Order: sequence, then C-alpha cells, then structure tokens
Amino acid sequence: MAQEFSFDAVSEVDLNLVGESIQVAMKEISNRFDFKAANASIELDAKAKKLTLRAVDELKIDNALDILNTRMAKRGLPLKNFQRGKIESALGQTARLEVSIQDGIPTDKAKEMAAALKAAKLKVNPSIQGNQLRVSSRSKDELQKAMAMLRQGGFGVEVQFKNFR
Repeated sequence: MAQEFSFDAVSEVDLNLVGESIQVAMKEISNRFDFKAANASIELDAKAKKLTLRAVDELKIDNALDILNTRMAKRGLPLKNFQRGKIESALGQTARLEVSIQDGIPTDKAKEMAAALKAAKLKVNPSIQGNQLRVSSRSKDELQKAMAMLRQGGFGVEVQFKNFR
C-alpha cells in the first residue's frame, strides 16, 4: 500500500508582528513634520482582527497607511490579507479608516483553489478543513506542482504551506 503525502495551505497573519509594525509606524508618524497637527493614530483590535486609522483628513490617513504598509512589508507580513475599507468622516472634523485583517482562507477562496487544482488535472485530492486547504497525494512531485500552482495563482490571499507529511 502506497503512502499518502499531504500539506496544508493556510493564510495566516502574525498579530504580534502587526503590533510591532504599528508601534514603529506611530513612532515615525510622531517624528514627522507633516504629521505635527494631524492627530494621527493607528489602533489594532486583535479580537475583531481590525485596524483603525484616525487623522485630520483623508490625505493624512493615506500617508499613515502607506507608512504602516511599508513597516509591515519589511517584517514579511502578507499585505494581500489587509482589506482596506472606505474613509469615513468621524465627529470632531476627523477621518477614520478601518482595515480588516483576513486570517485564514475563506471558504469561497478555498473552493476556487480546489477547483483550480482539479482543472489542472494534477493527481491530488484537495479538501477544505475549516479555514485551510489540505492537499494530499501519493506523489511528492504532484504536491510540489500543486504548491507552485497555488503560489502563483491570483486567489486574493497570501498562501503559506504547513504540515508536510
């Protein structure tokens, strides 16, 4: 009987690295001359997996988000997993932007990935398990091809691979 090999395709965001990125970005924002009267702040709600940026106007929010994205990219965080919302006018003549953090592969994206693997006629068995996609096969070569395909596929989430068996 042949041995079955598998891996899990996941999409995870390390919230500790996000917190560190926010601290470094806030330090830079507090030191920059163009942010002196901007009243800019960035907050992380780890339970709701949401970032909230506040500033005086939309331009300052865009600049603060750009600084934060730069800091997160330097730490290797997947920027695809941060969905930007609309800038809202808040009370007190300030603006607010909420950015949701997508942790895990949504079911519709996992179905799309599984369909793409089947359409490529690879000898693999994809199965959706919660917020991850398990891919199994008897051939390690087929799994390598499946990994390459998932890496380059434009599924809207950053994919990492874990639990190689």
